[in-house]
Amino acid sequence: MVVTRFEKHKSIFINLFVAALLLLATFSAHASVIAAVDRANVELNESFTLKITVDTAIDVEPNADSLEEDFYVGTRSQLSNTTIVNGQISRSRTWTYVLMAKREGELVIPPVRIGSEQSEPVTIRVTPPSTTLPGEADIFVTTEVDHATSYVQAQVLYTVKVYRAVATRQPRLSEPSMSGVEVLIESAGEERTYESILGGKAYNVVERIYALFPQESGSISIAPARFEARVLRDGRITGRKIYESEPIDVIVNPIPPPPDDFPDAVWFPAKSVSITEDWSRDQSDLPAGEPITRHITVTALGQLSTQIPVIDPGVSDALKLYPDKPEFRDTAEALGMRAIRRDQYAMIGVTSGEVQLSPIELPWWSIDDGEWRVASLSGAMLNILPSPTAIPVQPVVEADDSASAQDAAGGLAPDIIYNDFWRYVSVGLAALWVMTLLAWWSSRRPANNAPREPEVPPVHKQQARFLKAARKAALAGDASAVKSNLLEWARLQWPEQPPRSIGDVAGRVSVPLATQLEQLCSASYGPGGREWDGNALAKSLRSFSVLNDEVEERSAEGLPPLSPVGN
Repeated sequence: MVVTRFEKHKSIFINLFVAALLLLATFSAHASVIAAVDRANVELNESFTLKITVDTAIDVEPNADSLEEDFYVGTRSQLSNTTIVNGQISRSRTWTYVLMAKREGELVIPPVRIGSEQSEPVTIRVTPPSTTLPGEADIFVTTEVDHATSYVQAQVLYTVKVYRAVATRQPRLSEPSMSGVEVLIESAGEERTYESILGGKAYNVVERIYALFPQESGSISIAPARFEARVLRDGRITGRKIYESEPIDVIVNPIPPPPDDFPDAVWFPAKSVSITEDWSRDQSDLPAGEPITRHITVTALGQLSTQIPVIDPGVSDALKLYPDKPEFRDTAEALGMRAIRRDQYAMIGVTSGEVQLSPIELPWWSIDDGEWRVASLSGAMLNILPSPTAIPVQPVVEADDSASAQDAAGGLAPDIIYNDFWRYVSVGLAALWVMTLLAWWSSRRPANNAPREPEVPPVHKQQARFLKAARKAALAGDASAVKSNLLEWARLQWPEQPPRSIGDVAGRVSVPLATQLEQLCSASYGPGGREWDGNALAKSLRSFSVLNDEVEERSAEGLPPLSPVGN
């Protein structure tokens, strides 16, 4: 039977299509499920938020029945995220649950199952409710630090809470103000909002956490946190009022001496440190002359990635080492900043045999325990095999003009002169001949002088251009350009139902961008005298989410009231 070329190619295309479908099904079945809480330490009468995120667009609902054993389940919501960060688009789905603990102690949020996958359990600490109030007012501000005494470059978490039992208008919480030694300030996560019941009164709480890194010894004087707002009471709005917390002082101790076992240790304070590694290929079967890549990752909680010391990979004379540029990443968590430094080393075996790499040890100072500790990584073994392409080295025979040498060879040996000159000349002539053939073939090709129509850039690149223009206009204070560029971006995002105003766009995106757009609308169309923050709007445009689904609310029986009392 004769098989035509078309039938042969058709069979190949069908096989590739089926393989692609199987691969897509595999990715969908193994979507990663991540569970996270907004706060790891809560009081018994405080609500907190649990988010279940799957890193793909999936229609399967999570099974969260196991949550009701230890928690009251309040408001539930879900949204599909289309995240745009520097022009890169990724999609995910997130389910949000407002929970309140039923008892005190160390509680474990059980795994939540979505399809065939499930999240990891999450542990939270539930403390007894507060019995005293810092004041009898309907609005008050509290501040606290996790360490009143710290060390140079060690993280100090500074928490600000605003309690409101009444509705407010035009609220404004100032950024922390400090004096004394030089301090590096980082925002430890997004602003959190939850409910709290103190003395039988329901409060809406806004919480901000900052990570402080003092750069020298001495003391830090943290000024009172300042909250300004107009209070809505009995249908009337009061004038602008100011509420302040108590000031806080933090003592910063100098760097302690290194441990006796590591006299040259670099000062590295953190809450926890771990070292991991991975290899690009099997270390037990590595031919000589072929590269292998080793990745060493240092993860530290309570520190910045730029402060992680350089790791000595511990190589041998039997290896050639080629280090690459390290990768740095910082993320904010409930316990502060999590720093990651990832080093990459390319190694090439020079000689065959077993090569033992020495263990890696990194001394670090425990912030919580106030003592030196060591993070370690066990040594690795490389088995370098002889290269299969290696050419055996022939013995070199030196020329001898004496008659005895000629006689020993059995006669007169011809004089051989080893010279690479003519070999290089031959290679050059061959290369010139190939270039001549290519030039002749190129000259005989018909020139295509027809004008080419410019290609339309992809939608995501057009959106990235409009977002960049909107950020630039926000920094320049040009409200008109901000609105025009954002509306053009929104027209591409929602082609079937494009928003007609910036206020409509604000209702379709996540905070803080939604808040900044509402302030821009108020400044543009509200009464005179209002202002909008161009820097804050430009910052919120760098990372935000697109809301696609509506919130579905369901209050579980027995949950204390969680309705907000106002903003």
